[in-house]
Amino acid sequence: MTEQQQADGADRGQGRTLAGVARKSKMHKTIIVEVVRTVKHPKYNKFLKKRARYYAHDENNEVAAGDKVVIVESRPLSRLKRWRLQSIAEKAKV
Repeated sequence: MTEQQQADGADRGQGRTLAGVARKSKMHKTIIVEVVRTVKHPKYNKFLKKRARYYAHDENNEVAAGDKVVIVESRPLSRLKRWRLQSIAEKAKV
């Protein structure tokens, strides 16, 4: 196994992956990612937007607010952090 695979966490089991937008990056090595999904109301058949915010570990502090990111589930890293940054899909336009 190469060093890059170990740094990316490829040796660990694959958890869930989610794509979202980084909303805050003011904490040290931590970002808050907002994931929006649509669900259909069972009675009225209307599509609703649901959002969830996840705390994710950003080892190199490379994410800025507004970036589109992919996060992957991991072991608990703190009281709220249970996700790691996997990749940056798109940088925010400044």
